Amino acid sequence: MAEEILRNPAMTALTLEQIASQLDSPNSRDRLIALASLRPYSSEEAVPLIKKVLDDDTLQVRSMAVFALGIKQTEECYPILVKLLETDGDYGIRADAAGALGYLEDERAFHPLCRAFYEDTEWLVRFSAAVALGNLKDIRAQTVLLEALKSDEAVVQQAAIAALGEIGAVDAVDAILAFASHEDWLIRQRLVEALGNLPCDQSRSALTFMVKDEHPQVSQAAQLSLQKLDLLS
Repeated sequence: MAEEILRNPAMTALTLEQIASQLDSPNSRDRLIALASLRPYSSEEAVPLIKKVLDDDTLQVRSMAVFALGIKQTEECYPILVKLLETDGDYGIRADAAGALGYLEDERAFHPLCRAFYEDTEWLVRFSAAVALGNLKDIRAQTVLLEALKSDEAVVQQAAIAALGEIGAVDAVDAILAFASHEDWLIRQRLVEALGNLPCDQSRSALTFMVKDEHPQVSQAAQLSLQKLDLLS
């Protein structure tokens, strides 16, 4: 339902006064529409209204509100998101908070995201933390992301491989090349995409081999990454 609302501008043309009123509606759909309607407004206008529903009874409303804090950025957003990441009882909200911290691209988020990866027991939170660390583009995340490669969850491994590419961790090329023959083609796709951000001889050699991958999306991504390396050289 939230995705439908976000895709339909006709459903989200409300004034700030209407949004404030609709956020008090007993109907969760009305509250979702109100949150989506904040899209054209400034962060300073939107954040006070977003905060009204951070403790909403409906998880979908809370999730959209947390996501919105990563997009509508003010100084208030960072401490709110860190608190949610570290203390919220719902793992989905903690994962949302991790993702939103990545959108903030605030270097202060590095340590909270690392703690979440190491200490949270839910794979979804660990996945979101890995993705967010990539969004921060902080090379200090390399150690955490290399640890994430050892996860039993394929999606966490995917996130770690992609993030290592995002942060430009050339030293990690050998570690991620261990996934070149992985049975999961999505992991192989993330690998070749990451290699396009990691210019070195090993990356080019691996991509030259992986353009022959049996899965067309992996092969195509490898070709694009080779072209990207050509531009970087």
